[in-house]
Amino acid sequence: MPINLDSPKSSSLKPEAQNISALKQVFQTIDADSCPGSYNFHLHTVYSDGRLQPEALMEQAIARGLKGLAITDHHSTQGYVKAQLWLDNWKLNHPEKNSEAPSLWTGAEINAELLNNEVHILAYAFSPQHPSVQPYLGGKGTEGTAYYPAARVIEAIHEAGGLAVLAHPCRYRSTAEQLIPEAARFGIDGVETYYAYGNPNPWKPSPKRSALVKDLAETYGLLGTCGTDSHGLSILVRI
Repeated sequence: MPINLDSPKSSSLKPEAQNISALKQVFQTIDADSCPGSYNFHLHTVYSDGRLQPEALMEQAIARGLKGLAITDHHSTQGYVKAQLWLDNWKLNHPEKNSEAPSLWTGAEINAELLNNEVHILAYAFSPQHPSVQPYLGGKGTEGTAYYPAARVIEAIHEAGGLAVLAHPCRYRSTAEQLIPEAARFGIDGVETYYAYGNPNPWKPSPKRSALVKDLAETYGLLGTCGTDSHGLSILVRI
């Protein structure tokens, strides 16, 4: 029985999408082989700068047997909402396969300033309705200079019940060795450890940079994540 995708009641946030304990447990198991076959925590849809409809993204996630994922559109959770509705509908129509359905957490990618770099901070398992994150979910970047510092972004994500992760820490003007300690000082929860900086196809995390970030994460007691940062028509590659 299909659900009404336009029903306000059907779009209510799912508690499992904010299950921070379960997400932490997953992040603690992430290694170089986790993505993209089992998990993917960096995905974009047409609701920011991606090409995939959320429904098509979820179809791929199901087809490829993902265990868990998050849609991290820039400054938007609209893609997540559509994906959650699609997943609810899929479960209703495939009750015998509910155990195969991936876990879907809320996500967003937020611009912030850190050591005079514009960095991206991934927010996970937060409440999109919380007042603290409203300046970051307008779809057009961070609203107001007071909200732009990384320390404030991290604080806002925490106030909304979520985890804050520094995205692709080796892609900025300052080095990962400079940025990660500073982000840790501001209370960041994790770093995107496994990332394919050269955009290879098939996707594979960059060995040297991933090893460096992993060491830094361990040094500062941070969680590690992975994701393809998909912007194209496949969740298996970046573009």
